[in-house]
Amino acid sequence: MDTKFSVGLHVLSMIAESQKPLTSSFLATSVGTNPSYVRKVIGLLKQASLISSQQGKSGYSLTRLASDMSLLEIYLATQELDHIHLFDIHQNGNQDCPVGRYIEPSLSPLFQDIEMSLAKSLSHQNLQDVIDRLYQTKERKDKNESSSSNKL
Repeated sequence: MDTKFSVGLHVLSMIAESQKPLTSSFLATSVGTNPSYVRKVIGLLKQASLISSQQGKSGYSLTRLASDMSLLEIYLATQELDHIHLFDIHQNGNQDCPVGRYIEPSLSPLFQDIEMSLAKSLSHQNLQDVIDRLYQTKERKDKNESSSSNKL
């Protein structure tokens, strides 16, 4: 797995919470990666109509509310897929071996169930949920830091 999904969530969260347009260079600084990689992810998000930019202006904006963007749709956009595919099964198992002969038909349904469970979970969560978690995490961390600084 690569990092395009997490980078996409990072970028979308920043765009959603910003009061001004953000450039790919600014976003790359926050992500901590090369601006060209962020531009690649931004291109995937634009292609999926999750963000837009205006001709002649720098910066990006969401095409709809964060609560209307499921994590599944963001995942599929960043992975350039139309369905979740996590696992591949090796080919050419030895048909004379009891494991080699039956591994693919044994693993395929298992892998499909896992992928369907992930798709269902991602479809029930949205970008706003991620943003809310960011604020909750910050609040907890701030609270922990302030309580530990009061101790000797």
